[in-house]
Amino acid sequence: MTIPVPNVTFHERVDAALRDPILHTALDRSMSRFSELRRAALAAFADESATRARARLIRAHTLSRLDAYLEQFEANVQRAGGQVHFAADAAALNRIVGEIARAHRVKAVVKGKSMVSEETALNDALEAEGIRVVETDLGEYIVQLAGEHPSHIIAPAFHKTKEQVGQLFHEKINLPLTDDPAVMTAAARAKLRWEFLNADMGISGVNFGVAETGSICLVENEGNGRLTTTVPRVHVAVMGIERLVPNLDDLAVMLQVLARSATGQKLSVYTNLITGPRKNDEGDGPAELHIILLDNGRSRVLGGEVAEILYCIRCGACLNACPVYREIGGHAYGSVYSGPVGAVLTPALEGIAQWSALPQASTLCGMCKQVCPVQIDIPRMLLVERAQATHAGKMAWWLRLGLHLYAFTATKPALYRLAAGGARLGSRVLGAPQQGWIKKLPPPLNAWTKTRDFPAFAQKSFRAQWEARRARKDAERAGDSHA
Repeated sequence: MTIPVPNVTFHERVDAALRDPILHTALDRSMSRFSELRRAALAAFADESATRARARLIRAHTLSRLDAYLEQFEANVQRAGGQVHFAADAAALNRIVGEIARAHRVKAVVKGKSMVSEETALNDALEAEGIRVVETDLGEYIVQLAGEHPSHIIAPAFHKTKEQVGQLFHEKINLPLTDDPAVMTAAARAKLRWEFLNADMGISGVNFGVAETGSICLVENEGNGRLTTTVPRVHVAVMGIERLVPNLDDLAVMLQVLARSATGQKLSVYTNLITGPRKNDEGDGPAELHIILLDNGRSRVLGGEVAEILYCIRCGACLNACPVYREIGGHAYGSVYSGPVGAVLTPALEGIAQWSALPQASTLCGMCKQVCPVQIDIPRMLLVERAQATHAGKMAWWLRLGLHLYAFTATKPALYRLAAGGARLGSRVLGAPQQGWIKKLPPPLNAWTKTRDFPAFAQKSFRAQWEARRARKDAERAGDSHA
């Protein structure tokens, strides 16, 4: 099983997103707030750069010895009474969860937020076996009721306005029509409380696994994670193999940068450290803890040119800062992982052939790298994958032709000067060069000017300007010598 490829093109999804005024309202209400909270939270560090550099080193070191840390983690989980399963791909993870569910005659499952479960389409697999699955994170609960998928790593219902959620709750859970977030939250809480108390299994994601202790760490702000992992008799935690840290000191560093970068908090409201299932003298917790470690292409990525993308701690900061994401939202990417991180990760995991459009979804402005808490060089990897797409024959014919024509022209000085002269003449005919912009280009170039202006060509070439400057300097020196 792989991430399903949408049946419409990336450009069709983008066009639909750009024409959706409600989506823009939802994005505008939230995007700036997240960015402002992040800046304020990071400013509280005595030395922000040093902390982020240390976090990056922790991720780099862990991945450089991932095999050893995975073995250590497995041994310590087992020592604490938990069970570890390795899943080579999405189908294997779904199969393992299904086997655990059948062994315990599970009929109902409550789930905490998990991108890995989205990656493997775990809900669909369980429901196909007649098992009822309920998302318990409020954002995940909203998109599940809507029959949708998350549009943001940390805010699954980012694409919905409160008015849309009010209408959804009115239709799905019979809540009187309202757009009051407090009223809607209370209604969801009341519905979910019953689900927690009657679930046979809880499934959660994992923010970090601690190799030294065999612990898993989950961070959240709603308390649903604690209920998911303690009330049902079986807890299944799913995580990518890369989500390890060596020890608790390293975990402390990662938690500092995660919360600040994700939601602008110094620390999330609930930071859960779970080591093994319930002990004999403990009053709550699951009787069994199963941790499933998913590869699904990660080990292959680890040895390649974009291995750095596995440093990602899923904070969502790059999405909030990206000018492309801020205009088209998450669903336009067509993948579980959206934004700059998704533009690199999805092609890396699933292959460039079917996801070649995603690395193009960037202005290469560098904001993603600037805000990343572990300083991942996403722009570099986008260029790597663009080159991979070209080598795979995924470049549009007109772009290939254009680049060949440019290369042919640029390597012949006389022809290049002639073409530049034509471009300057075209600027005068088509635009207002005194303002520096062309408002409308002829087909097929009008695809650009439908949504933005095109910069007019300079009326004097660089060579002409340089020669004029040199002549002026020579004249000034000659004048000085006569004086």
